[in-house]
Amino acid sequence: MLSRAKPRSYDRPASELKPTHGHCTTVGRGLESSPRLGLFLSRQSPESRAVEPFAAPQCTPVFTCPNCNSDLARVKKDQGFFFVCPKCGGQAANLAVLRRAIKPEYIRGLWGQAMAPDAVPGKACPVCHRAMRQVPVPRADHPAEIGVCTRCEFVWFDAHQLDRLPALPKPPPPAELPEQAREALAMAQLRLDAELHPQTDSGDNQPDDAWEWIPGLLGMPVDLDAEPVRHFPWLTVGLAVAMALVFALTFKDADEAFKQFGLVPAAPWRNGGTTFLTSFFIHAGLFHLAANAYFLIVFGRHVEDYLGPARFALLLLWATLLGGVTHVLWDPRGDVPCGGASGGISGLIVFYAMAFPHARIGLLLRYWVYFRWCCIPAAAALAIWLTLQLVGAWLQVHGVGSVSSLGHLGGSLAGLAAWLVWYRTETETPLLRKSP
Repeated sequence: MLSRAKPRSYDRPASELKPTHGHCTTVGRGLESSPRLGLFLSRQSPESRAVEPFAAPQCTPVFTCPNCNSDLARVKKDQGFFFVCPKCGGQAANLAVLRRAIKPEYIRGLWGQAMAPDAVPGKACPVCHRAMRQVPVPRADHPAEIGVCTRCEFVWFDAHQLDRLPALPKPPPPAELPEQAREALAMAQLRLDAELHPQTDSGDNQPDDAWEWIPGLLGMPVDLDAEPVRHFPWLTVGLAVAMALVFALTFKDADEAFKQFGLVPAAPWRNGGTTFLTSFFIHAGLFHLAANAYFLIVFGRHVEDYLGPARFALLLLWATLLGGVTHVLWDPRGDVPCGGASGGISGLIVFYAMAFPHARIGLLLRYWVYFRWCCIPAAAALAIWLTLQLVGAWLQVHGVGSVSSLGHLGGSLAGLAAWLVWYRTETETPLLRKSP
């Protein structure tokens, strides 16, 4: 009888990546968990992002020219790295690099045309070899088109096409200071940096927005590469608001709420089986709720934009139910109620990583006063997280731990199945998502 066992919840899929103390609290016979979810984080506007193309660990990727199938050469320019074909003169670059070379309003228009439902597939992407979207080139003497890969966020230009785009004006040269003044200014800046940031990484892996240090310090991942959504995510935001309202009504007696609405493995069909769904909305603490809502909005808005509201709702429902089923089937503590949204959100995270595998995920490594940002591709982050969930599930079936890794894995299977089904649909149509 686990009368006051540490409550269980599948509400922190990635907490094992960076354990933090004080996230789990005992809730009588109820359930509680640490709310961190996944390895992926929020998106930024096109203007605010200025980062290098996706980072591969200490290796240079080999891309191929869609025109002549030659290997592209990696060329360093003022704006960043371009991948140039030595034969035909074509070149490719990530959207983050192009923002430093082309006016931001044109970048937004370029991406919007590529994401349009009537966008026409064209040449193969030099990175993933899927069909890119064709976008007309402005100010061209003859009809010409740019290739945009909506998955890799790479843009392909045939020879001289990039020169026709509206370039950013070059900044005026700075006023020349006397040598003595430059030396004094440099020394003062070094002293100031040493005082304010004693051992902080100042490389390109840092997020552009200062607020993103907050989730980083809490052990949460930050999405360093992101694009804005085309449509407001009403369903995602509505679910987050509903979770907050339920918490406001139940936080005074969370123990009782978990007993009434939590998913109990020994009695999964109580209340007509509705606890498979009601357990999604109950949370054991404020931080538990805040982190779940945070990850739901961060990942859910982009998955909703990718799939459309109807398919998004179907994916979230399927992931929530499958996560609950796996928890009920194999959790050995049948009388401990389970609650939290991370089973469903795990499905969103897996679908997100499959749809955007090259998104750069930032993690803040910290040791006392030492801070350093590192980044890995979303696909690699997903592989690490799934490995940790397998270890957590093995511990869970042996009665160890307070997080339902089984629920995370069940939701993840739903996300993977949805990707495999709808990826096949996407290959048959110009775009998977539909305009409202």
